[in-house]
Amino acid sequence: MQIVQTGIPGLVILEPKVHGDHRGFFIETFRRDTLQNAGLPFDFVQDNHARSEQAGVLRGLHFQLPPATQAKLVWVTSGSVFDVVVDLRAGSPTFRQWYSVTLSAQNFKRLLVPRGFAHGYMTLEPGTEFQYKVDAYYAPQMESGIVWNDPDLAIPWPDITPILSEKDNLLPKLAEFNTPFTF
Repeated sequence: MQIVQTGIPGLVILEPKVHGDHRGFFIETFRRDTLQNAGLPFDFVQDNHARSEQAGVLRGLHFQLPPATQAKLVWVTSGSVFDVVVDLRAGSPTFRQWYSVTLSAQNFKRLLVPRGFAHGYMTLEPGTEFQYKVDAYYAPQMESGIVWNDPDLAIPWPDITPILSEKDNLLPKLAEFNTPFTF
């Protein structure tokens, strides 16, 4: 598995080695020792799986507040997404900056999102399946987020009409959020 730096401290892309032939493919989807040897000692405790039936489903930008913060390892097993993270760690050289990557069933990329980031994605195809591991259990009372279309972030979302939950449409702007996260 190759680990690719993104330019944001702690945020990396994992590119597994794909073994393919006329029958299909085989990949190791996760190896704890690979992360540990790279100085990324995450202990994932919960796996999640989401399916979106339409292109344009936008989920995010989400995170959990302390003491229930989560790191995530995210990937797509069917379809594709435009995946976005925002660095919310005060003191980080990339504080309040965003990063995006296309994750798909075809490119096999995984994004490792450290604690202290907002995370969201927009599906690019119908029938997209998004999976992720987290290193802390979901705590609904600690969930929070930043509105997806915050003009201060100016994230260039794909030109698809977004399909959002009411909750995601009501999230605050970054300027209204006093971060509890530190670098």
